[in-house]
Amino acid sequence: MSDGAKKGFEQPDESREIGRATIEMVRLAGASVARITFAPGWRWSTDMKETMATDLCQAHHVGYCLEGGLHVVPDGGGEFDIAPGEAYEIHPGHDAWVTGDANYVGLEFVPQTAESFVSR
Repeated sequence: MSDGAKKGFEQPDESREIGRATIEMVRLAGASVARITFAPGWRWSTDMKETMATDLCQAHHVGYCLEGGLHVVPDGGGEFDIAPGEAYEIHPGHDAWVTGDANYVGLEFVPQTAESFVSR
């Protein structure tokens, strides 16, 4: 058994570009972490809907915003913004888009969500 492990995003285990989104994945023995970068103008319902084949994002997200801003609109209401330095949880059934003129950069910690970004 290992005492631990570390990896950096300079050399991710896997990387994928989907339009204006870049997803970089690092895999550790018991977890996967994705760094997601969305360019200004990125919106789930226009940039990911066709690739993911659902009207709204059906992933459960738990993450941390490093840079930029993201506006989230859950299908049940209660929209909110995510800013740098904030941890977030977003439940399945939502749209989201980059706010402002800077890239949104965040880390995703739910292994199934992180893996789903690069597996399609």
